[in-house]
Amino acid sequence: MWSSLNDWLWDERFWLPPNISWAQLEDRDGLVFPHPQDTLMAVPLALALVVVRFTFERFVGLPLSRWLGVRNQIRRPAKPNATLEKHFLMKGRKPTEPQMNLLAMQCGLTLRQTQCWFRRRRNQDRPCLTKKFCEASWRFAFYLCSFISGTVVLYHESWLWTPVTCWENYPHQPLKPGLYHWYLLELSFYISLLMTLPFDTKRKDFTEQVIHHFVTIILISFSYSLNLLRIGSLVLLLHDSSDYLLEASKLFNYTHWRRLCDTLFIIFSLVFFYTRLVLFPTRILYTTYFESTVNLGTFFGYYFLNTLLMILQLLHVFWSCLILRMIYSFIKKGQMEKDVRSDVEELDSSDGEAAEECPQMKNGAAQRPGAAPTDGPRSRAAGRMANGHTPAT
Repeated sequence: MWSSLNDWLWDERFWLPPNISWAQLEDRDGLVFPHPQDTLMAVPLALALVVVRFTFERFVGLPLSRWLGVRNQIRRPAKPNATLEKHFLMKGRKPTEPQMNLLAMQCGLTLRQTQCWFRRRRNQDRPCLTKKFCEASWRFAFYLCSFISGTVVLYHESWLWTPVTCWENYPHQPLKPGLYHWYLLELSFYISLLMTLPFDTKRKDFTEQVIHHFVTIILISFSYSLNLLRIGSLVLLLHDSSDYLLEASKLFNYTHWRRLCDTLFIIFSLVFFYTRLVLFPTRILYTTYFESTVNLGTFFGYYFLNTLLMILQLLHVFWSCLILRMIYSFIKKGQMEKDVRSDVEELDSSDGEAAEECPQMKNGAAQRPGAAPTDGPRSRAAGRMANGHTPAT
């Protein structure tokens, strides 16, 4: 049964152009071609990258953050409360106002004290600045190394400068060692990102990130298995060209080097818009949609490849809108304030609220917030004057 399912799944009528079979992708005459089973090596490599990542963050990222003066914001922990904690974990992090009132009655707290508890509890789960810095430092290091490696591997290849040559003599395109190692490393990295996604800083585009990682992994595996490494390598290099700039901008944002952060973000935005909104549709999508059909025709693999590439393009448009929002904020306020994908740290206004809810009592009377203290010589003098007495001289 498994053999039948495997034969159906890898039916050459689905994945390969007409008149091309898997036998033509077998190694021969000293020439090596990619094979689908090669991609399985990416799984142990991904696990190794996870270990390398946490080692890097512990022994490089963390000391670097301290040396650059990254400081975590002091947060007051929420006081232990079983009822509120159960609601927080089981029913939601942000209760509605009727739920807040009910919880306050159950716990014997005021509404503002309950609201304060949930604010503090939400802040406890938000990642600290040091964690964000370490994550960004690892991604910056990998993306930069990957971009440099990809440039070295592809610089002398004709398809880097003329994408239409990706289809010349397809599928009889031997696999080169440099391209093999770089491609497998990229696949391993995106698998490792998917593995650590539950533990990484969650942003508002979490769903889009998951979709992006899945699509990228499928694209890399699919293009490798069908010997579409030429067009796949262009997609990878195009993405790496801007990713390291974004991570560098984040690093300087966390260190509060505003001018350098703003400069890098503007450079990143220009590179992102040009590569993702100009080069990707006009060079990559154009050659996969139109130029590829001249020699290969259309088949299921053609539609599958272009569907995945179009999903990537839609994600590019989505992230471009977020970048434009940040640029608008930059123009309006003169500096980049925050990543619009990040949760905002909620202000802990419990001090003021405690003053309002728990006024100090003096002689049975409540002292209003902001009022002068009721003890001390000035307060006693003011009291005697209010009662018709004049202070002794």
